[in-house]
Amino acid sequence: MNLPRIAVDAMGGDEGVRVMISGAALARRQHDRFKFLLVGDQARIERALDAHPNMREASEILHCEDVVGGDEKPTQALRRAKSTSMGLAINAVKRGDAGAAVSAGNTGALMAMSKLALRTMPGIDRPALAALMPTLGENDVVVLDLGANTECDARNLVQFAIMGAAYARIVTGRDLPRVRLLNIGTEETKGTDQLQLAAQNLRQATGLSLRFEGYVEADKINRGDVDVVVTDGFSGNIALKAIEGAARFVTDLLKDAFRSSTRSKIGFLISRPATELLRHHLDPNNHNGAVFLGLNGVIVKSHGSANAAGVANAVAVAARLLEEDLTDRIAAGLGHLGEDRLRERGGKA
Repeated sequence: MNLPRIAVDAMGGDEGVRVMISGAALARRQHDRFKFLLVGDQARIERALDAHPNMREASEILHCEDVVGGDEKPTQALRRAKSTSMGLAINAVKRGDAGAAVSAGNTGALMAMSKLALRTMPGIDRPALAALMPTLGENDVVVLDLGANTECDARNLVQFAIMGAAYARIVTGRDLPRVRLLNIGTEETKGTDQLQLAAQNLRQATGLSLRFEGYVEADKINRGDVDVVVTDGFSGNIALKAIEGAARFVTDLLKDAFRSSTRSKIGFLISRPATELLRHHLDPNNHNGAVFLGLNGVIVKSHGSANAAGVANAVAVAARLLEEDLTDRIAAGLGHLGEDRLRERGGKA
């Protein structure tokens, strides 16, 4: 299958062109079907390509020197959408010059530009930021929203559940992904009115390609017992940062422990295979590539500090979502939702 090319915002991220091009090159070595539209300063991109000859025949460069700043407000970035590398990468998807776009730049600006250029799919009120998190089970867990929408009503949460389930069917292979709402307890009486209303709507909906299993608490997200965790962007972002912080805490604690004495150092050598496995499992680069679900196009957000392997993973996520027709899967799920009945119950917060 010939995939549409992927637009890469080569100027985004903490290290910009070098890492973005290295990551795209690594992705192409792993999947030689990938083709790219590299958006950014042509001279810098050309220099980076000198180290990756495998990219030459697979890439076209769209010159652009303007960059969205990491601390730039989305409203400011929107005014320069037609002149920045991020904006041009997104517009390439809108025009059909690329099938997907990958950027490691400012998340708020990326969401604002993507929503303005691509618009939300019919039946979706707001796009959501979804990402994969590691678990103790066989598959990663899809968590959304991770910060695109700080306040959500029941209708939004149900739509997120459908979008997250469509994504989970691609990455887990499950026909009926297990979906739960993030809550402060698992009892039916826990949570806000909108959260309880979303649960009620999901329990009563028929024909959805998911299995709604009620609520999940934050400490159970990574146990492997759920495929999709749905929440508002405020709570989701806090949960994400807490999990990432806990992972760094554990790895730093192990490092300090193994350096504490000669006996500990010997113990490290003995246990090194296990600690390396742990490090690999917790490395965010191995799970890099958050997706804006609900747009008329595929936009993938790479972590700003991602290394080449992380960028390659984000590119692979974009390619897989194109290959598996994510937007068509979401549209099919919405077709079974019964929008009129949901609107009647859900309303707006």
